[in-house]
Amino acid sequence: MKITFIGATHDVTGSCTLLEVGGHNILIDCGMKQGSTAFENVSIPVKEGDIECVLLTHAHVDHSGNLPLLYKNGFRGAIYTTEATRNLCEIMLRDCANIQMSEAEYKSRKAKRAGEPEVEPLFDINDAENVLKLFRGCDYGRPIRINENLTVRFTDIGHLLGSACIEAWLVEGENTRKMVFSGDVGNTCQPIICDPEKVREADYVLLESTYGDRFHGERREYINTLAGFIQRTLDRGGNVIIPSFAVGRTQEILYFIREIKNNELVKNHPGFPVYVDSPLANEATSVFMQCDTRYLDEETRAVMAAGENPLVFDGLYLTTSTEESRALNTDMEPKIIISASGMCDAGRIRHHLKYNLWRQECMVLFVGYQAAGTLGRLIYDGAKSVKLFGDDVAVNAEIQYLPGVSGHADKGGLLDWIGGFDPKPKLVFVNHGDEGACEELARALNEEKGIKAYAPYSGAEFDLLKGEFVRITEGVRVRKEKPASLARKRADDAFRRLMDAVNRLVLAAQDCDGMATKDLAKLTGMVTSLTEKMRK
Repeated sequence: MKITFIGATHDVTGSCTLLEVGGHNILIDCGMKQGSTAFENVSIPVKEGDIECVLLTHAHVDHSGNLPLLYKNGFRGAIYTTEATRNLCEIMLRDCANIQMSEAEYKSRKAKRAGEPEVEPLFDINDAENVLKLFRGCDYGRPIRINENLTVRFTDIGHLLGSACIEAWLVEGENTRKMVFSGDVGNTCQPIICDPEKVREADYVLLESTYGDRFHGERREYINTLAGFIQRTLDRGGNVIIPSFAVGRTQEILYFIREIKNNELVKNHPGFPVYVDSPLANEATSVFMQCDTRYLDEETRAVMAAGENPLVFDGLYLTTSTEESRALNTDMEPKIIISASGMCDAGRIRHHLKYNLWRQECMVLFVGYQAAGTLGRLIYDGAKSVKLFGDDVAVNAEIQYLPGVSGHADKGGLLDWIGGFDPKPKLVFVNHGDEGACEELARALNEEKGIKAYAPYSGAEFDLLKGEFVRITEGVRVRKEKPASLARKRADDAFRRLMDAVNRLVLAAQDCDGMATKDLAKLTGMVTSLTEKMRK
């Protein structure tokens, strides 16, 4: 009975943990890394074909995005998750595959021009389609017997539609242990979805720490704050550009804007247009509107009971085609554009930034976490200009952040959630946070709450029966080339190409043996002239 920490250790993305019990290999989440990462991750220490099942906490790509790769490498087991998560993954994993294929095609074109091998996608649409067939939808609160050694239960964790923490009862012989995997703990009082539910007891807990070293601050009135941002931007004739995660955050913003319009909180701009320019976000919105109402909070259910759609209002337009997307940047009517990706590293949002970042009358409004190394974080941190599609674009637009709108619990929320365990867990493993966040949360648990906690690095192994680490690892930092070394590499590559050309010239000269004297003299003059120029 052992747990191995693989991904999201001292990092925010790439969640992946291996549980071994009774000879069975179970993976909890299989996420993709996003943005820059500080530490290397070990590979999954067992063959993909030997993994019996995956327990998936929620649909976000940093928890689910590598499932098609897992399938490609041989996994054929079941994937247990909630029904809503399965429905969201239907669209998100296909989108991931299309992005992988598109990026590989782009890189292959560049490689072909450079005489280098083509680039293969990490996985393709067939891998995504096939892994989706392995999903098994589960209800909240119902124990599910995976095998003779493992029973699990999904509990609403309030982070995203269908998100869950996973309670796992482990049995080997006469020994039983209970471990809880928090997934991403949700913020309280979010629109649409319910608040996180607490769990009563566990021997061990794996706890996320995205905001483990900070507080969201005083809870503000989101709707009035957002209305103020919209009012002053439209008043000066600009666009409000909102980089937003397609799943979860976009739907929350639509909920807020519906309230703003219903209460006429923006003056002198009747019917101001709102565009959701993300095919993925539009599909996700459909999933939200068609989901079982058990996933929704009381306020949202009340809106629906009154005959109103909580995510639809006059002036809302859903763009699908690239032509419609491009047209938004030639239409000078002040508007709101909500587009993915939320961290600005891909998707249509980059085009909207190119056409709006340099305009002083516009606003870029961030409504979610911006990971280090992403374009969104660069802009948020105050960059004066950024590179978009090969062009330098000045950052003249007003840059704002909607405070408190986070799908993650802050430090206080995480401590409150872990405080629901009675008795206290024997040990809390802290992950899914950058170095400062996970270490600070571990410190707070130990010193402020009297709960033993530790933040393991990738590759660490813990024996759940003995209650001790059988392998403790040190973090291996990702090595980043310095600009000087990159310049040296480019120079070396250029010199290599030069020598290749010289060798081809020598071979060509050897083929000239027997050529007419006049032609040889002409070629000799050309080579001599070139070498003299090189010496100058």
